[in-house]
Amino acid sequence: MKAIRVHGYGGPEVMVLEDVPDPKPGPGQVVVRLKAAGINPVDTYIRSGLFAAQLSLPYTPGSDAAGVVELVGEGVSRFRPGDRVYTAGTVSGAYAELALCEERRVFPMPDRITFQQGAAVGVPYGVAFRALFYCAHSGPGESVLVHGATGGVGIAAVQLARSRGMTVIGTGGTPEGRDLAKKQGAHHVLDHTEEGYMEQVKALTSGRGVDVIIEMLANVNLGRDLKALAFGGCVVVIGSRGAVQIDPRDTMSKDAAIMGLSLFNATPEELRKIHAGLFAGLENGTLNPVIGREMPLADAPEAHRVIMEGHALGKIILLP
Repeated sequence: MKAIRVHGYGGPEVMVLEDVPDPKPGPGQVVVRLKAAGINPVDTYIRSGLFAAQLSLPYTPGSDAAGVVELVGEGVSRFRPGDRVYTAGTVSGAYAELALCEERRVFPMPDRITFQQGAAVGVPYGVAFRALFYCAHSGPGESVLVHGATGGVGIAAVQLARSRGMTVIGTGGTPEGRDLAKKQGAHHVLDHTEEGYMEQVKALTSGRGVDVIIEMLANVNLGRDLKALAFGGCVVVIGSRGAVQIDPRDTMSKDAAIMGLSLFNATPEELRKIHAGLFAGLENGTLNPVIGREMPLADAPEAHRVIMEGHALGKIILLP
């Protein structure tokens, strides 16, 4: 089969398309014939060496994909060949024609969802669900600010919060991005390139501030986030590209919380519940992954460059 391989950590150019042996399933494992694979920012961090301890070289990047079950190993009971599935983690990597997965990391895909959409679920929707409902414990009647509501995680957070009965404020850096966030369910959309845009958050909440902030770039926004929180509010940090300095008094005066999130820390039971909730939303139509760009598997290096520019609208997908 064809697969992207990384033989040394570095820039996008270290990813090369190669022929590798087809994977074979062991006990409790599934081989999926992939139709689409999702690009996530964390894939670029791993490739660059920031998470080097987690993987041995060479390796195939990627955790999110969708396709059809090809083979099942001994003891697998939830799937059989021919089932349409998406993955939220693989053993062999997702930038490939076939992926070996643990059964617990494979999930059924509703018929209404395309393979491209299925490949956009795992990390973006898993992160957004865990941020909103496990970390922030948010619920109906509360308000949320989604920084960067135009990418994979941002769109997922908007859709999930709106489906839970929350008031959703999103931000975007382009007119096209802000229009997309509005179409996905945001009640209000702000231009985060505009000076003083965070002051509008207070106005939109009658001076109270928001209950939850989903933060994609904490090194830029965290200090301003704290000033926009309601009493007892919470900032969930799911992305940062550097250090940040804050005034702790902005948390003390409001009994506010700053929580960090990594999907790698989710327990198997959390993941089971998260994806049960996601399946329901995908099935009933409240969740609809947005695909911004489709690229051939060989263009994985370019896909990594594009996602780190931060201007993608929706999810970037590789087609094996």
